[in-house]
Amino acid sequence: MFDWIGWVATGIFASSYFCKRQAALRAVQAFAALTWIGYGLLIRAVPVVGANVVVAAVAGWSAWREHARPDTASESAAKSQTT
Repeated sequence: MFDWIGWVATGIFASSYFCKRQAALRAVQAFAALTWIGYGLLIRAVPVVGANVVVAAVAGWSAWREHARPDTASESAAKSQTT
């Protein structure tokens, strides 16, 4: 009955491989993991939920870290122009 949600989650995750930017890839993978978590809860599959909680957390953390980090390429270019 809920199989279609698993297939949608698979499609979302597979589409992440077409992302050109790392931040977009991580965001799509986090969304796919959240979809998998919903699916796992519906079918009462603890391993599906547990594995995807880890994936969502790592993807979300790394996307946040990338966003919070200053743009080192821009800083390097600015420093080289001032010296």
